[in-house]
Amino acid sequence: MGTIVANIVAIYRKELQSYFISPLAYLIAGFFWFISGLFFVAMLLGDEGLIQQVAIMDAQGQQMGIPIPPFDVPYEFLQQFLQTIGSLSLFILPMLSMGLYAEERKRGTLELLATSPITNWAVATGKLLGVVTFYTTMILPLLVLQLIALNSATPPMPLTVPLLAHFGLILLATAVLSVGMFISSLTDSTILAAILTFVLVLFLWAIDVVAQAIGGPVGSVLEHLSILKHYTNLIRGTLDTSSIILLGSYVVLGIFLTAQSIDALRFQRS
Repeated sequence: MGTIVANIVAIYRKELQSYFISPLAYLIAGFFWFISGLFFVAMLLGDEGLIQQVAIMDAQGQQMGIPIPPFDVPYEFLQQFLQTIGSLSLFILPMLSMGLYAEERKRGTLELLATSPITNWAVATGKLLGVVTFYTTMILPLLVLQLIALNSATPPMPLTVPLLAHFGLILLATAVLSVGMFISSLTDSTILAAILTFVLVLFLWAIDVVAQAIGGPVGSVLEHLSILKHYTNLIRGTLDTSSIILLGSYVVLGIFLTAQSIDALRFQRS
C-alpha cells in the first residue's frame, strides 16, 4: 500500500510541475481569470448587475407604494456566478486534460509508462490529482474575491455556503477532467482529445434537455446522468449526496477506463 501511495505522489508531483512550467497552462489560466473577472464585475456592479437591479426595484416600490419582497443578493450572485464559471470551465477543462496521455503517445513514452512497474491505476490517479490541483489554484483567487464581496453583506452569508458550492465546482471539474483523461489516452492528438472531450461533456451537460424531450422511464434515467442538474444542486450550498455520488461515479469511471485503455496498449505491445 505504501508503495502505491508513493507512486501516486511521484506521478502527481511530476504532472503538477509540468503544468506550472507550461506557457500554455499560464495562458489558459490568464484567459480564465480575465473572463471570470469581467463576469464578476458585470454581475455584481454592472449597469444590469444585481445591485443595480435591486436599487431599481426599491425605487419603483417606493414610488408606487408597493412593498418589495426580500431579495437575497449575495446568494443570488453566488448562484449566477458559479453557473457562469461552470459553463466557462466546459471550455477550459478539455484544454487542461488534452495532454494528460496524448503527449505521452506523441513522445513515444506511453509504451514505457504502460510497461513500467507502476500500476495504471496509480498513474491515472496521480495524473488526475495533478491537473485537478492546478485547476483548484485557478479557482482560489476567484473564491477570495467572492468572500470579500460576500463579507460585506448584511446579514453575512454563512461561510459553509460558498465553500460547499465551490466544492461542487471542484467535483464537477474532477469529473470532466477524468473523462477527458480517458479520451486523451485514446489518441496522440491533443487537439482531437480536447474537441472530443468538449463534445462529450457538452452532451452530458445538456442531456437533461434530451431527457425532457424523450420523457418516461428512459428520460428519467437520462436526466439523472446530467452533470448540469447535479452541479446546480451542489452550488446551492447544501450537501446533496445523490449529486456527489453521481459526479464521483464519473471520476471513478474515467480512471477505470483510462487504466483499461493503457492495459490494452500493454497487451498489444506484449
